[in-house]
Amino acid sequence: MSESPPDKLMSSQKPSHPWPQTIAEARALQQQLRAQVVTRDRFREIKYVAGVDVGFENAGTVARAAVAVLDFPALTPRTHAIARRAVTFPYVPGFLSFREIPVVLDALAQLRVEPDVLLCDGQGIAHPRRLGIASHLGVLTDLPTVGVAKSRLIGTFGALAQEKGAHAPLRDGDEIIGAVLRTRVNTLPLFISPGHRVSLETAIDLVMRCTTKYRLPETTRAAHRLASTKVAELEEAQLTFPE
Repeated sequence: MSESPPDKLMSSQKPSHPWPQTIAEARALQQQLRAQVVTRDRFREIKYVAGVDVGFENAGTVARAAVAVLDFPALTPRTHAIARRAVTFPYVPGFLSFREIPVVLDALAQLRVEPDVLLCDGQGIAHPRRLGIASHLGVLTDLPTVGVAKSRLIGTFGALAQEKGAHAPLRDGDEIIGAVLRTRVNTLPLFISPGHRVSLETAIDLVMRCTTKYRLPETTRAAHRLASTKVAELEEAQLTFPE
């Protein structure tokens, strides 16, 4: 499944460029960074998989990022991190990463265990400029990433069988940018796309291996609970993970 491991993962936790303040600046950066995205398998043995999600507090003015790390393939909780940061970028479809990545980087920096791959709640290359949040985060951290989105941003697809594991190509014109994947019988599919250093075939396999009896993979479910549960219930959610 993998090639030779790189010398170092997570070589940087901070963007090496000024963080955009406008949509025009963000679009220009997406066009620049898309060339750095790798859509082939390039990772070490997977021992730890992580889910990444961002929720919001205080009427949407504060972002709460959660990274949930699970043992792989057992999917038992290993560790987690939560970070908060004031929201400084508006919600605009196609520019999610500029709103959420700064606080995600804060959470990643707190981890005691380095994940081998990140499954992100959002798009990878299934994006108008091929740089959704999973791809953008992957390029910044040099971590393998996969986009696991609950809804379609762009692309078309054909008929999809109802059984678990059925998938169909997601296309933008003649280009395959991801897959529509049914993770549970008779449920709405997920939209899977390579983020960085993971091929589409492997991305589909990883999502299915991280999915048990629910629609969402366990990585996503764990991260979502930590990112979006009510503040008063957050301590209980964290008890799932060992100290």
